[in-house]
Amino acid sequence: MHDKLTVLIVDDTPENIEVLAGALKDKYRIKAANSGKLALKIAQMLPAPDLILLDIMMPEMDGYEVCEALKSQPNTSHIPVIFVTAKISAEDEIRGLQLGAVDYITKPITPLVAMQRVATHLALANQNRELEVQVKLQTDEINQGKLEMIKRLGRAAEYKDNETGMHVLRMASYCHLLAIESGMSEKEADLLREAAPMHDIGKIGIPDGILLKEGKLTNEEWSVMMTHVTIGVDILDGDSNSELLDMAKTVAQTHHEKYNGKGYPQGLVGEEIPLIGRISAIADVFDALTSTRSYKKAWTADEAFSLIEKEKGEHFDPVLAEMFLKLRPQVLEIMQKFAD
Repeated sequence: MHDKLTVLIVDDTPENIEVLAGALKDKYRIKAANSGKLALKIAQMLPAPDLILLDIMMPEMDGYEVCEALKSQPNTSHIPVIFVTAKISAEDEIRGLQLGAVDYITKPITPLVAMQRVATHLALANQNRELEVQVKLQTDEINQGKLEMIKRLGRAAEYKDNETGMHVLRMASYCHLLAIESGMSEKEADLLREAAPMHDIGKIGIPDGILLKEGKLTNEEWSVMMTHVTIGVDILDGDSNSELLDMAKTVAQTHHEKYNGKGYPQGLVGEEIPLIGRISAIADVFDALTSTRSYKKAWTADEAFSLIEKEKGEHFDPVLAEMFLKLRPQVLEIMQKFAD
């Protein structure tokens, strides 16, 4: 019985329910409702009906209102609705189709016609579900390919001054950890984790003589180094309509801003800096401090955490900095997992 597809018949006249149920019961599992409100309640129950036969003329809540309610809910919007009516004008038919109905059956009901309409639309719904699955699989494959390319693009820039390229993986993981702690949705936090590796993509345009210089940069050299932000924004800018690239651009543009307004390139202050920029600033600085570079030795984790503590409200958002300090055990795990 439970292997059969389920058809919900909605009609305030018991005789109409009996006629349709009698025609369909051998092939389908039948549920029935004598009002629109009861129909909506049944449609919300699991397993949901696979198709609904819906009378239009009912008291309190007519079929159009029921159909509109069904199509407004994500867990019932996919259910095919066939209106059952004694009289239908062109205007009524158009209205029903605009609300999301797939077909009409006219009264008095001809059982063979009803059976054929139900079978046809259940088959179409099944084909649509299979098509959606295939499209999702192909879309996921395409998106995964894009994601891998983007990761490699981020690491390509990092290889210039960090030959293992692990900085971007640690930094992205710190960003994700702090984003979740700050209350960001899992979806947005995941997106930040994928966007963060491109924060320094603009380093591709910085001469090696400056990027790899041992010792302190001159004022002129530092001016050139700071242009990696605008270079990165130019690389990531465009009309791609990609949430990932948009977020990557924002991270690239704002991760060197400071909470006190003394950062670059715009000198943004406090919450003028987007949340993802404030998160990225902490993650980037912490990992830069604990990494070996041509111009410095790696700091210990204790020294880096002390710097984050000291710079609360200055370089870093004080609330986010405090959260990061409390995440110390998870941060240390990430350091070990993606060690150079």
